[in-house]
Amino acid sequence: MSFGTICLQLAGGMLTTIQIFVLTLVFSLPLGLFLALGRLSKNPVLRNVVRVYNSVLRGTPLMLQLLVVYFGPYYLFGISLSPNYRGTAVIIAFALNYAAYFAEIYRSGIASMPKGQYEAAEVLGYSKSRTFMTIILPQVMKRVLPSITNEVITLVKDTSLAFSIAYAEMFTEAKAIAASQRSMVPFVAAAIFYYIFNAIVAGVMDLLEKKMSYYQVE
Repeated sequence: MSFGTICLQLAGGMLTTIQIFVLTLVFSLPLGLFLALGRLSKNPVLRNVVRVYNSVLRGTPLMLQLLVVYFGPYYLFGISLSPNYRGTAVIIAFALNYAAYFAEIYRSGIASMPKGQYEAAEVLGYSKSRTFMTIILPQVMKRVLPSITNEVITLVKDTSLAFSIAYAEMFTEAKAIAASQRSMVPFVAAAIFYYIFNAIVAGVMDLLEKKMSYYQVE
């Protein structure tokens, strides 16, 4: 089997990998911001709940979390779910996991902002929400973008963990083809795909960082 034919057979898995990547970011980035705000809340109950959540999600393997989200409804509550739930379970587990990482990144960025900016905005009559959205958040995003970029690049590679619940993303497809053909070529094709995907993601994040360079943070 030629390299081109193998790549064509992997095309469906590649699209699934990209889908996992995009949907994880769509859900985890805003959820991470809400968790960060909860982590910084003056309410001790909310603050500690979020702290425990972040600790558990960051302190246990993503593969284990995938298994819990997929098998948990059946073993804990006796709920039988359709095979289509696999895709949903992957997105839920990935989004919850990455939200915890993004939450800590956001939190460190928000906590690093000088208090003088809040005080100046208050003098100008800005509400707390307006101050955060128009003054603080753009600067925070500039500060934390390199850390977010690292997590996003890691996400590209972590999509392969979906194989643990037999979800047919690109790595799963490559394993199946490699086993049937008794060849390492599908793994080479997969490695090239991940490398190119990561290079594109890194390039996009670099352009985004340059676009935000007008927020010069001292």
